[in-house]
Amino acid sequence: MKNLLVCCFLFVLNISFAQKPHSHAHNRIIHFPDVPGYKSIITDFHIHTVFSDGSVWPDIRVQEALKDSVHAISLTEHIEYEPHKEEIPNPDRNHSYVLGEKYARPYRLMVIKGAEITRDMPPGHNNAIFIEDANKLEIADSVEVFREARRQDAFVFWNHPNWVAQREDGIARLTDMHRFLIKENLLHGIEVVNDLTYSDEALQIALDNNLAIMGTSDIHGLVDYQFDIAEGGHRPITVVFGKEKTAGGIKEGLFARRTVAYFKNTLIGRPEHLIPLIKASLTVEKAGYQGKADVVNVDIKNHSSVEYILGNRSEYTFHAHTDIVIIPPYETVRVEVKTLKRFAEFELAFEVLNTVTAPNTHPQIRMTIKTE
Repeated sequence: MKNLLVCCFLFVLNISFAQKPHSHAHNRIIHFPDVPGYKSIITDFHIHTVFSDGSVWPDIRVQEALKDSVHAISLTEHIEYEPHKEEIPNPDRNHSYVLGEKYARPYRLMVIKGAEITRDMPPGHNNAIFIEDANKLEIADSVEVFREARRQDAFVFWNHPNWVAQREDGIARLTDMHRFLIKENLLHGIEVVNDLTYSDEALQIALDNNLAIMGTSDIHGLVDYQFDIAEGGHRPITVVFGKEKTAGGIKEGLFARRTVAYFKNTLIGRPEHLIPLIKASLTVEKAGYQGKADVVNVDIKNHSSVEYILGNRSEYTFHAHTDIVIIPPYETVRVEVKTLKRFAEFELAFEVLNTVTAPNTHPQIRMTIKTE
């Protein structure tokens, strides 16, 4: 009898422990709904392993990406910087990709071949992804290496332009070399978000020069530790809007500049890409008046991982909220709207406060409410 009770206790204990990781894994998943005409593809294209200055083997990067439900990654090892080369000789600069692709093959995770071109400012550090051979990027000339990336039909973006090691004031600025690279179609994107930092100045550079808006983790240690996953944090990523969820679809979307960065529960992107994503994320499930009152219940559902923070910009006031409404991920929130008289249809307008389309600029959305 005693043994039976012990066995039952251990069985219940095992179920309890088995459930917790499942619940935790679900909470960390990064998800966005598709938008009209495009798939919303979750990517992180700035990642390091022990084959440059990272701390982990490529299989860990694959496991982290799977836990976060990332669709595509690139192991962008430094070409010019290998602090572990005595312990881990690396004559083939494609080896990190080869291992990562092998580990990811059984899953739906895409590993894109890439590398980091590591130079003083200018041009600073830049990632080339969708390359053919990282070894061919070992070129001393800081312009010729970009030309080689173009010969390989690579997508190239400027890394952490606000990095205080190269910009002591933390301000991203274009140099004459960067202007030349953009003019010659050798530079296609810029990190507005890198690791734990965001740059208004980099966003303005992207908008002024038709560069793709990028967000990356630039992870060297563990994603869980760096971004406080256990406390509800998330890695920075780039949402790429592709015609199909394939490597080719991602590449076409990047060159078309259809991207949104996701950073600390904030979305950053051009209005033509960001607003459709918000509208796909937030839908009105139902709306109906409260009995004979001129107060209508509007149920708004969030289909994404973002906790949206909405500022009321309508002509109506609310009955159970101030002018701020928060819609948690995957939840439905009821907003009670005082319309003063009954309508079969009316509009609500919100400024989405945790989204950015330009420095100090938050987009507005309008919701058409049809009452039952």
